[in-house]
Amino acid sequence: MPNPFRKTASIDTPYATFKAHGDWEWRVLRTYKQPSSESKDPYARWFVAARSPHTFGSWELGDTYKSEVVKYGRLESCTEDWNRSYHQEDH
Repeated sequence: MPNPFRKTASIDTPYATFKAHGDWEWRVLRTYKQPSSESKDPYARWFVAARSPHTFGSWELGDTYKSEVVKYGRLESCTEDWNRSYHQEDH
């Protein structure tokens, strides 16, 4: 089964949005592995648009570890496909 999140989404329509205290936000635009494979890889990466108090309202694009996003962020919204693929994981 191919990775359902391999195509890069736009910042306005991300696959998932995670938020944390202090205006931290990550929008997941792409994943590099299938969700089932990520759980076996502590270094699984996501391509995200991120902003924080340090970016002064601007988005910064880049890869980040999945583990960091789910550790510090809370899932705020997601697509139906994302929900189906990740619903068994703790966010």
